[in-house]
Amino acid sequence: MDIEKSAAWIPFPLMERFMRDVFVGLGAPKAEAAICANVLIAADQLGFDSHGISRLKPIYYDRIRQGIQLAKTRVRVVKDSAGTAVLDGGNGMGHVVAHKAMTLAIRKAKKHGLGMVVVRNSTHFGIAGYYPLMAVKAGQIGICGTNARPSIAPTFGVENMLGTNPLTFALPTDEKFPFLLDCATSIVQRGKVEIYAKLGKEMPKGWVIAPDGTSKTDPRAVLADLVAGTAALLPLGGAGEDLAGYKGYGYATVVEILSAALQQGAYLKMLNGTDKKGKKIPYPLGHFFIAIDVAHFAPLPAFKKIAGTILRQLRASRKAPGQKRIYTAGEKEYRTWVERKKKGVPVNRETQKEMLAMRDELGLRKYQFPFEK
Repeated sequence: MDIEKSAAWIPFPLMERFMRDVFVGLGAPKAEAAICANVLIAADQLGFDSHGISRLKPIYYDRIRQGIQLAKTRVRVVKDSAGTAVLDGGNGMGHVVAHKAMTLAIRKAKKHGLGMVVVRNSTHFGIAGYYPLMAVKAGQIGICGTNARPSIAPTFGVENMLGTNPLTFALPTDEKFPFLLDCATSIVQRGKVEIYAKLGKEMPKGWVIAPDGTSKTDPRAVLADLVAGTAALLPLGGAGEDLAGYKGYGYATVVEILSAALQQGAYLKMLNGTDKKGKKIPYPLGHFFIAIDVAHFAPLPAFKKIAGTILRQLRASRKAPGQKRIYTAGEKEYRTWVERKKKGVPVNRETQKEMLAMRDELGLRKYQFPFEK
């Protein structure tokens, strides 16, 4: 799927300012709005198009307007020790909660070698990769995960029980870009289904399972069915065990447990976003963040050299017939950033309409976008 072909391009600075001002218009303090906007623009810069501007209205804007998420974030420290902490996000902005949590984990790791911070009662925090990359900038290894509203069916099941539950790693290297592995534990995440719906494109078979075990490919129907519980995303590996779908299911479960049990937070169907009467309520998500300070184990330059050498040898290995190159995690994201820093963010027509609606509703009249000309 190439969303760039029919998209309008918005310069990064303009888009980030607009998103920041939208959050401010919704009631977020300027410093917190800046964090939220920076997480979203990072997604668009790196090519995570399902988690940037396309998520601003349907996730954050609408939920704040509906009163099921707070624009102003108050983080409470529940428990704190030398190398660990438990935070409560109070249903505020997940980006702000996660930024604080990873900052704290990095600080603890710098002193003790390892730092782990877990969070409860947070909300959607954007791309998971943003936070491990914070650790990389500090000369550390970063790991994080989060649960989410039910989407994935367990192996041999058809009911959406687990979230898309990304398990994300970032490691420093001696190359121009770090190793970054940021992916859901499902074949496809909800955000990509949303992109398919906006573009009016049918999804491939094998991504989503219906109650009768057949595949569903209409993205708009799938989004409605996921909410209704009459469709489920399949875990990495797909249905059954033939292609090791149990591995994706297993990793999704690991993330679910680490996102709930350590912080005594919500899990599985508790994250549906509705009460027993069907009324909308907050999605009280849980996250975990781990920082590992490399210098406590080995000199950072030596670590970077070995990590970089491993990646270079992988890319230099024998290629399959017809293939031009082998990639390592983080490389495509870096190449996307290099290409897009000249052009900006690709915005499809549906997202353009959402941007104009938010601008007009909030009275942000100073913004005029290239696609309006």
